[in-house]
Amino acid sequence: MSDRERFNQQMHYQSADRCFNMEFGYWNENFTLWDIFRDNGIRNNAEADVFFNFDHIAGTGGHVWLHPTFAQETVAETATTRILMNADGLLAEVPLDGHDTIPHYIKASVVTPDDWRRVKEERFRRDDPVRRLDVAAIVRQHPPDRDYPLGVNCGSMIGKIRDMLTFEGLAYAIYDYPDMIEDMVETCCVLVEDALDQILPHVDVDFGTGWEDICFKNGPIINMDLYTNVVQPRYKRIGNKLHAAGIDLWYTDCDGDVRPFIPGFLDAGINCLFPYEVNSCVHPAELLDEYGQDLRIMGGIDKLELAKGRKAIQAYLQSVDRLVARGGYIPFCDHRCPPDVPPDDYLYYLDLKQRMWGQSPANS
Repeated sequence: MSDRERFNQQMHYQSADRCFNMEFGYWNENFTLWDIFRDNGIRNNAEADVFFNFDHIAGTGGHVWLHPTFAQETVAETATTRILMNADGLLAEVPLDGHDTIPHYIKASVVTPDDWRRVKEERFRRDDPVRRLDVAAIVRQHPPDRDYPLGVNCGSMIGKIRDMLTFEGLAYAIYDYPDMIEDMVETCCVLVEDALDQILPHVDVDFGTGWEDICFKNGPIINMDLYTNVVQPRYKRIGNKLHAAGIDLWYTDCDGDVRPFIPGFLDAGINCLFPYEVNSCVHPAELLDEYGQDLRIMGGIDKLELAKGRKAIQAYLQSVDRLVARGGYIPFCDHRCPPDVPPDDYLYYLDLKQRMWGQSPANS
């Protein structure tokens, strides 16, 4: 089977020659701390995918967020931190040594409806030339007879808005400026629709992709009224476009405990969770057993178990073995693999996946 056939068969609960083989990637520190990367000149996730001989999976899409971005520059420095203006217009405090961590956000550029009107006029124009796609070039890059699965970006309806406003800023704005929030969501939806209208009639796409990150370990960070009445109807509009183009797979990247959102996801057409973090939710078997073939999961291999040694790795892979066998599930580390996983144990994990599920060998 080709990578494309294998992916589609597996994600549609149909038999495949072996399990689709992929990983979500690694923390930046891994590329300097892991000897297997240092010794082989592997500097980033794309190079690691080739090095480990993972199956090929690709994506395309339009420019569906702000443009131009805010100028990224250093505003101030302390003895241990740097304060930056980031691309979304936030003042962000980050470690001076550059190690991976979530920034501490100090100030947002969008707080009030007046701020939003200005930013919308300057950076969310539908007629911005960057939003006109060279569809012929996309077709040349991803021809219909390709041998790998291709996803199309379906954007973010509320997660990127959270990024722009900050968690606290969004929490206040939901109550103080509900019309502003709905207009922001509508703007995000329209930009995605514009891109899909250009791509879907001409590009043979296998699945939709999205990004939200609107949950944490205790559940959603937005209230369910906003989700049900504002966000979910926009999901449905996007889902209708995908379905009209014959696309019936759509994942969104949303960490944390996503369980309250799943019925709404499924109703709108989002039928796959990615990369599905385990510790902030439940073992993937619980959800796949509950929702049956309506739901798919990509990810779900507990990164904390990978750091506990080979017995723990073996036990966890055995716990998902029946999920791989039934289909609708592609196993890989449930987010970027952290550097506290010993590289030798990580290779053991990759090799064990190969032995259990017939995956192509790492670094073959």
